Amino acid sequence: MSRGGALGHLVRRFLGSWSRRPVPGDDLVWVRASLSEPEWTLWQRLGAADRRHTIEVTRRAIVELTSAGAPAERAFVAGGLLHDIGKLDAGLGTLGRVVATLLGGLLGPAARRGPGRVARYLRHEELGAARCRAAGSDPATVALVARGTDAPSHWLAALATADDSI
Repeated sequence: MSRGGALGHLVRRFLGSWSRRPVPGDDLVWVRASLSEPEWTLWQRLGAADRRHTIEVTRRAIVELTSAGAPAERAFVAGGLLHDIGKLDAGLGTLGRVVATLLGGLLGPAARRGPGRVARYLRHEELGAARCRAAGSDPATVALVARGTDAPSHWLAALATADDSI
């Protein structure tokens, strides 16, 4: 993503994060049907903005994946819906997330080390994967949430494209 594209993405995410608009009922039905009971319990802990974001990203990722000729398996859909679940570990609000993102850009890998909230935010993929593993998620879901090399590359690409576009 270009610098201008990255900045636009972050500005859109920032502005959207202030809305407390609830997730529409039909979206909740779809999410509930897509997740196991423990995954659903995890997902419900997200704030309204994060819930809406994960739905939009997942729907776009499904389009990306299926337009490339691959099926959107349940493990992929669950991974999309849970891709930001590790952000719960940081306990940061909107402004804290902005600061963490800026610090991550300025300090590089050093910002990810340690037990602090900024470091936990910047490691949300790893922490989210641990939450999913503990919830009994499919190993492919865990790999996608971790954005790990053991996740199918076309899954990673579809999720990254969708996440960067919102």
